[in-house]
Amino acid sequence: MISTKKNKIIDKLFQILGIISTFFGLLLLAVFIGFILYQGLGRLNFDFITALPSRIPERAGIYTALAGSLWILALSIIFSVPLGIAAAIYLEEYIPEGKFSKFLEINISNLAGVPSIIYGLLGLQIFSMFPGLNGSLLAGAFTLSLLILPIIIVAAREAIRAVPSSIKDAAYALGATKWQTIRHQTLPAAFGGIMTGIILALSRAVGEAAPLIVVGAMAYVPFVPKSPIDQYSVLPIQIFNWISRPQHGFVINAAAGIIVLLVITFSMNALAVYLRNKNQKKFS
Repeated sequence: MISTKKNKIIDKLFQILGIISTFFGLLLLAVFIGFILYQGLGRLNFDFITALPSRIPERAGIYTALAGSLWILALSIIFSVPLGIAAAIYLEEYIPEGKFSKFLEINISNLAGVPSIIYGLLGLQIFSMFPGLNGSLLAGAFTLSLLILPIIIVAAREAIRAVPSSIKDAAYALGATKWQTIRHQTLPAAFGGIMTGIILALSRAVGEAAPLIVVGAMAYVPFVPKSPIDQYSVLPIQIFNWISRPQHGFVINAAAGIIVLLVITFSMNALAVYLRNKNQKKFS
């Protein structure tokens, strides 16, 4: 009886602590976003989006950095998504259960939590050896692909695992092969969960600066990249470059750049939540 009362008191204390921590977390987030909006919303206009970098704060824009971020995202999708989905299918549907599969699962999950700077050092050692890749979009995209690949694999495996077994059994009962079942039944059913994992992985990649700096991304690029072997900059690096400047105008530019980056990130996260909820309703 006494132990039951103690457990109830402890549960209430944890609930109160959870409410307090959530409140203060939301309060800090609101203060941060409000301060950024106050600083940069007045600077945000069409000219700011389409202008090239400049040493004069009032003329500086994010066009080259935004183009570099879009290039990096597109190339990362090309390199990481097919490989991540293929690896998830193999690990979930083909590899036999045992110590080796458990070993792979644990290590892939651990790789998803490795600091991004480690991937930057790995990309520097691997991709800088190839002529023409040092400081190019390809080097940055390969590095970010390594960064988000474990996240895509883990998310895709969970989505495939969540597909009801009755769907697979019905396909086998009708004479479908294993690959036909995966292609026509499992993957369509897991599409929402897979896309959610991909979008969340890309939303992490779009905000990364450390690994790209390590592999040679530039802080100041006065031109828009035209090919995957061109030099580039991205929004997080451009924002960091502006914040480090002594002029107050660059601080305002950095706040406006943060707003653009937050809009991109929040939009991607909202799309991921929508796809997840839509997939859950479809199979609930």
